[in-house]
Amino acid sequence: MLYLAEFSVMNPSLGFLFWTTIIFILVWLVLGSFFKTIKNALKAREHDIDSALQSAEMARKEMALLQDAQKNLELKASEDRLKIIREAEAIRDRIVEDAKNKAEEVTKTLLEAAKLEIENRRKEMEVSLFNEVGKLSVDIAQQILQIELHGKHEEFVSRKISELKQSNLN
Repeated sequence: MLYLAEFSVMNPSLGFLFWTTIIFILVWLVLGSFFKTIKNALKAREHDIDSALQSAEMARKEMALLQDAQKNLELKASEDRLKIIREAEAIRDRIVEDAKNKAEEVTKTLLEAAKLEIENRRKEMEVSLFNEVGKLSVDIAQQILQIELHGKHEEFVSRKISELKQSNLN
């Protein structure tokens, strides 16, 4: 214990410094060799982390490139879609226009056919009317001639006119 009584932190002895230094160097060497494996493991871990960070950075750049490519593809798809829509609208308009033209042509031909049919019927009716009038004229003339022979033609003509009026009203 006497030895400890002489010890002072402020005034160390030369032997104490020597042995402290030797022990420190030995501990340093032992711990250095022991921690070399830890140090290597830490360096390997640091290297792995750095490579992972670089890989992540590359992946982020690739992802940005892929996103740009995707945006470009979306824009192109949108343009293609608009182009297809415009083409479809043009085709639709052309089909509608063709259908209108065909409908107008069919309408014109139907109207012409109807007009022709009406004209033909009118001519038939005129011919029929002329034939009827001719027959009536002949009949009336024949009857007038017969009445002339008998002397009552004015009464006969007025009676025939009233009969024709009544038949036309019916």
